[in-house]
Amino acid sequence: MVEANATEWMGLAKMGAGIGAGLCAIGAGMGIGKIGAAANEGIARQPEAAGEIRGGSIIMAALIEGVSLFAVVVTLLIAIAK
Repeated sequence: MVEANATEWMGLAKMGAGIGAGLCAIGAGMGIGKIGAAANEGIARQPEAAGEIRGGSIIMAALIEGVSLFAVVVTLLIAIAK
């Protein structure tokens, strides 16, 4: 068996981190999109509850964005770790 050197493993780690960060961004975008779609549908069904629906959806979207930012930072920190 041929042993891989450290530079090959670092290249694979960086590629994995890029894929992980991309998947995290895609997942966050899909989640926030679902929140927006559900909020629009809820407002269309009950216009008098628009303020409560909008406020809740903004809070949920902010939480998803925070978690996805944390995940991207973790994946990129793993890529630069030695």
